[in-house]
Order: sequence, then C-alpha cells, then structure tokens
Amino acid sequence: MDFFPELITIGERAKQAARKLAFSGTESKNRALLAMAEALLVHEQEILEANARDVKAAEEKGLKKSLVNRLRLTPEGIKDMSQALKEVVSLPDPVGEGEFWTRPNGLRIQQTRVPLGVVAMIYEARPNVTVDAAALCLKSGNAVILRGGSEAIESNKVLARVIAEAAEQSGLPQGSIQLVMETDREWVNQLMRMNGYVDVIIPRGGAGLIQTVVQLATVPVIETGTGVCHAYVDRDADFAKAIPIVINAKTQKPGVCNALETLLVDEPVAQAFLPLIGEELVKHKVEIRGCARTREILPYAREAAEEDWATEYLDLIISVKVVKDLDEALDHIYRYSTKHSETIITENYSKAQRFLREIDAAAVYVNASTRFTDGGRFGFGAEIGISTQKLHARGPMGLRELTTVKYMVYGDGQIVK
Repeated sequence: MDFFPELITIGERAKQAARKLAFSGTESKNRALLAMAEALLVHEQEILEANARDVKAAEEKGLKKSLVNRLRLTPEGIKDMSQALKEVVSLPDPVGEGEFWTRPNGLRIQQTRVPLGVVAMIYEARPNVTVDAAALCLKSGNAVILRGGSEAIESNKVLARVIAEAAEQSGLPQGSIQLVMETDREWVNQLMRMNGYVDVIIPRGGAGLIQTVVQLATVPVIETGTGVCHAYVDRDADFAKAIPIVINAKTQKPGVCNALETLLVDEPVAQAFLPLIGEELVKHKVEIRGCARTREILPYAREAAEEDWATEYLDLIISVKVVKDLDEALDHIYRYSTKHSETIITENYSKAQRFLREIDAAAVYVNASTRFTDGGRFGFGAEIGISTQKLHARGPMGLRELTTVKYMVYGDGQIVK
C-alpha cells in the first residue's frame, strides 16, 4: 500500500521517538508532564478561541447537544486537564516493574515491563482525550500519534502543538506527540494499516468508529467499547438507593460510555417503583421508552422498539423493561450488553453475588452507579479508554495497560540437552 509521504514521516518520527522514550527515566518524563501542564494554562486563551470555532461549526452542522457538550472546553476544563497531567506525574511508572526467579539449571529469568512502542489513538469529539492520551503514553514510555475527529480539529491542533512543544523543550525526543491534522478519512484508513510504524491502535468513540477500526485495521487493536449499560432494580432493592443511582447513572453525564441506557425492573416492585423513578426522570428531562408493562404503569412513556434495547443513546433517553425475575434480567443483559458496565440494586446478598458471577462485563456493580467505570475513579489516574475486550487489557486502561512484558535471561554457559 502506498502511504501519504507526510504520514510516513509521522510514522518514522514516532518510531525514533519511541526508541528513545523506552529508556527515558521517570524523572525526565515527569518533568515533561509538568511542563505540559503549565503550558496548557499559559495558552488557555488560544485554546478557548480554537475550541469556540469548533463548537460553532458543530452547532451549525446540527450535531446533538450531548456531542456539542462533549466538545466544549471551558477555563475550568483546561485547569482540569492541567491537573490531570500533574496527577499522572504522581502515579508510579510501570516501566521496569517485574519479577526475578532462578531455574534449577541456574538460569536467572527476569520479567520486566516495557512500553508498547508507538500508540495511535483514533478518537472523536472530546479534546481532553488529546491531553489524556499523550500524558499516559509518555509516562509509560510510548510515542503517540493522535487522530481526533474533524469536529474538534481546531482545538486539537492547538492542544497537540502546545503539549508537544512543552515536552520537547523539556528534553523528550521530537515526535513523541504528533497529531494527524488532515481530516480526510483516507488518512485514517492508511494509519490503520501502518504495520512497521505503529505497534497498536486504540479507537475511542462511538460504535461506528470502533467497529470500522476493528474491521479494517491490520495493526493490532485494543478495542474500547460502546456502553449499552444496564441497571437491574431487584424486588429486594432499597428504593432510597435505587432512585439516586439510576438518576446519577443516566443524567450526571449522559453523553459518555458508562452512562445508563437501559433500566430493568423486577415485576413485583414495578407498580411501586416505576412511578417514583418515572417522576424523577421526567424532572431531569429524560425521555422514557418502555415495554408494554412499563407503559401500562407510565402512560406517558413512548413505546420501545426492538432496536432500543441495543442502542447506546448518549443522550437523555432511557429504555425501560419490566422483567419477571433475576433470570430474565440476566438473559436480557446477556443478549444486549456490550460488556461495559452493569449494576444490580438489591439488598439480597445471594442475588448480588449471582449477578457479579454471571454478568460478563468489564465492570459489574452492586448498589452503585455505572458512572464509576473510569480510570480516575478507580485510582488509575487519567485513562486512555475503557476496554471491553478480553485480550491484553479489560476495563479502564491506565499506565500499566500501555506496557507489555519481556524476559531477560541470564546464563553462565547453559545449553538445552
């Protein structure tokens, strides 16, 4: 395949940078991260002006309000990004971690953590991903090639330039952080096939983007997942816990992958619970799409179509289904879950344990909001994404998930007999 010459240049710079970053000490990486944090604050006005252009263009295109909100930056948001960089500084460096053992023949074997190499991030909408991804890749010794969505191109150009310059001025190699500034889709198509230049691709965005990358990439992919997340309100639930959990999971930030999309309610408590939660959802301007039983109890709910059960709304919309028991809830989740985050609300210990055992998802909760599935809230610092696959990494991906292992073997003349 013939690649764009500019893309080859980006790939070569990244490879050379990754070779040097692999041996960069923790102190030098932290110094660069602190410089990047300060540079964001220094360039706040330039960043906000670029972001305003992106937001205006998005609104003129008629993008959903939830997506525009994910795109929008504020002075407080820039301070948060700067603080996130400082928090990564405080995290332990995984590079070099490992263990040592000796075999009966005297061979000494050391397993040690090493960077992945060149990480390509393909993502949508959220400009803060530009900073989070760069920070985590640098701290874990990786070079990063960033390709954000066209809707955030102006913001990303400024953010990437500012943090890349700060990193280089702090002594990290040129090419450690690079942004693909072309928005034509062919650049993404080529980036996904740059074996020999890129070691791994991490897509982060909607289902369409992720599936496109998974299906078309020849470079290995760590699949971050869409979130058709469920909450099951059991007959033994405490309503005083259930109502705020559901409202938080659905409305606190509806445009993210760990937001609640489907509410399952146990039949014996449906008549009592649905009017209470329905009233609260309406107060929060959430559109309810329900099954036939839900609409008997909540006549203002719209009819849920089959596709609603499999839809990640990323909006103030929720699908609601009344199920006869835990078995039916588990069956529904098994059929429609994207294996991201699922929660049960119950005071019944055995049911909670069964839910935890039988649900196949990256994060499974008892009596808590799905919104906690996040690297920061899990104590990992910033995250590069939430993996819903089972190979290499699963769940919120922090620094350790951006490394792999190698074995260093010390001998004294041993041979295989």
